[in-house]
Amino acid sequence: MEPIIQSLARELNQNERYVKNVVTLLDEGNTIPFIARYRKELHGSMDDAVLRNLEERLQYLRNLERRREEVKGAIAGQGKLTEELSAAIDAAAALSEVEDLYRPYRPKRRTRATVAQERGLEPLAALLYAQKPGCPAPVEAAAGYVDPSKGLETAEDALRGAGDIIAEYISDDASVRKALRTFMRRHSELVVTAAGEEDSVYRLYYDFRQSVSRIQGHQILAINRGEREGFLKVGVETDRSAALVLLNRAVSRPGARAAAFIRTVAAGAYDRLLYPSLEREIRSLLTDEAGEGAIRNFALNLRSLLMQPPVRGHVTMGLDPGYRMGCKVAVVDGTGKVLDTAVVYPTHGERQRTAGMAALSKLIRRHGVTHIAIGNGTASRETEQMTVELLRQEGGGISYMIVSEAGASVYSASKLASEEFPEYDVNLRSAVSIARRLQDPLAELVKIDPKAIGVGQYQHDMPARCLDEALGGVVEDCVNSVGVDVNTASPSLLQRVSGLNAATAKNVVKYREENGAFTSRRQLLKVPKLGPKAFEQCAGFLRVPESRAALDNTAVHPESYQAAQRLLELTGHKLSDVSAGGLGGLDEQIRSAGAEELARQCGVGVPTLLDVARELQKPGRDPRDELPPPILRTDIMEIKDLRPGMVLTGTVRNVIDFGVFVDIGVHQDGLVHISQISRGKFLRHPSEAAAVGDVVKVKVLEVDVKKKRISLSMKQAT
Repeated sequence: MEPIIQSLARELNQNERYVKNVVTLLDEGNTIPFIARYRKELHGSMDDAVLRNLEERLQYLRNLERRREEVKGAIAGQGKLTEELSAAIDAAAALSEVEDLYRPYRPKRRTRATVAQERGLEPLAALLYAQKPGCPAPVEAAAGYVDPSKGLETAEDALRGAGDIIAEYISDDASVRKALRTFMRRHSELVVTAAGEEDSVYRLYYDFRQSVSRIQGHQILAINRGEREGFLKVGVETDRSAALVLLNRAVSRPGARAAAFIRTVAAGAYDRLLYPSLEREIRSLLTDEAGEGAIRNFALNLRSLLMQPPVRGHVTMGLDPGYRMGCKVAVVDGTGKVLDTAVVYPTHGERQRTAGMAALSKLIRRHGVTHIAIGNGTASRETEQMTVELLRQEGGGISYMIVSEAGASVYSASKLASEEFPEYDVNLRSAVSIARRLQDPLAELVKIDPKAIGVGQYQHDMPARCLDEALGGVVEDCVNSVGVDVNTASPSLLQRVSGLNAATAKNVVKYREENGAFTSRRQLLKVPKLGPKAFEQCAGFLRVPESRAALDNTAVHPESYQAAQRLLELTGHKLSDVSAGGLGGLDEQIRSAGAEELARQCGVGVPTLLDVARELQKPGRDPRDELPPPILRTDIMEIKDLRPGMVLTGTVRNVIDFGVFVDIGVHQDGLVHISQISRGKFLRHPSEAAAVGDVVKVKVLEVDVKKKRISLSMKQAT
């Protein structure tokens, strides 16, 4: 275990003691949100992203250690494990290096080399490959292996067989493979050509080449998809002559009588075994790296999307646009409860459009609607035009926002939606979801498979397990950083809380339905299958506004209640001051008295003391409220209204490898290329300067109405 701890500390640039503590906490079954929030003293206040990276690397290194032992056991079983080989396996820093060392000993299918070995040519191969001084010339050495009964009619036959064995020696040599792999990564090009004459979305890659060391992840993913769909042919081109020079240095001994023969065999080994194998490896490695980058990008976008500020407490109308089936309508109150539903047909002619506007106007007045959420899918533009006209008729006081409806249809047809809204048609459920997405994006989007939310690149090409783990971690971190009202949260939201799962989340809901609202955190221990360990993990993230204990509606963990009360006593406050909001000067009092001294008297560490103080000053705090509010509109623009030079305010909808898509109030999002994001600052990735949900100023550079393309600049707008 110690080597793993040391390796993790070195990789993550963290103190070994902190890393060891985190590993222990993980092994004890603690969750990342719990460790990040409530065990800061043990890990030096690492954030959840660092902790998740540590957890991922810990799993990799443990798998690596397990594989080392498996490989050594397999080789020892063949009686071929030497001290040198064992040490080399123990020193291997990656799974690929372990597999390279195991390659010569791995059971093989029948090959040209195994056929030659069956004919008794391995001693000849070993003799020639050793290239020792005094070794006879290859033809002379092979003469003693002529045996017609084995199919070896001449010395040349024996040499061919020995060459096959030596070629496999060379191909299986870990140091040779490592050197060539490094060379090819640095000096090869990925070459792409069209597979046929047919035009396609991949035309950009019909005659494309780029250095393997410089090609971008989004290009790899696009090329891979084009190859799978039959539009592209892909290969890796390497300078064969330079590669053979490198190979010959490794396997040939100048001056040896067999040197020329070995060089010839090495060239054949390169063409037949090494190059095809390493080409596959490089393409696989490029794909893995591109996938990891895409997953990181998706996770960043998802986090920003989930943490968008809610628009709470307003009666909201959700519009799910459509042509054939009409526009589905749902009105929900400030808590998300469905008040009314309808279907209107704004695209079925002027009479139906007028009737639809009248129906919507009646719903707005009946329920006091103040906000309208419009899904951005099919017929969104027509629905938005109708909405703006309706708002003008209503005379103000109402605003609207275009909301991403990605995943809404998946949710509305799900078992979860049918359980939540059994009385509503599938189409109406999606209108409810759209309305709720404006009110509280996090609470609504947790009901949807993160892959269906649509804020990434090529998410359907990613390894499902890796994508699910990464996105699941993001959702978990977001839910727990915000906190959850235990008396109003859905099972979908509750099961994302640290320490809870689908079963215990349903039990929490069932308990409150049977016994009424929770009135204290301790009451959670009465929920079936929610034991002390689960309570420890979840209690700090669940809020109980109905509790008489003010601390039950904060992120202060029950284990720190005594410390919180002691802090209040030491600073001259009472627990009743927490609910009354009378702790405005607490930070100054802590600075004056000294945080370390107060922490000592309270029996906690300084990080915990400061967290407790922050929560006491803002009970029920939602970190999303500190972000810029979303843009709500009352009028519409069309793409034909845009002119180069216009400066507009928009909302970032997606961040990808080559730029940022911004909603500027027309039906089509505009693209800010990475070169137009920041003035005077080099960006490795657009996420360094923008996140989903950011409100930004942009300047229109170019508008192509026919192709519906809008080019924008952020750096020229300031």
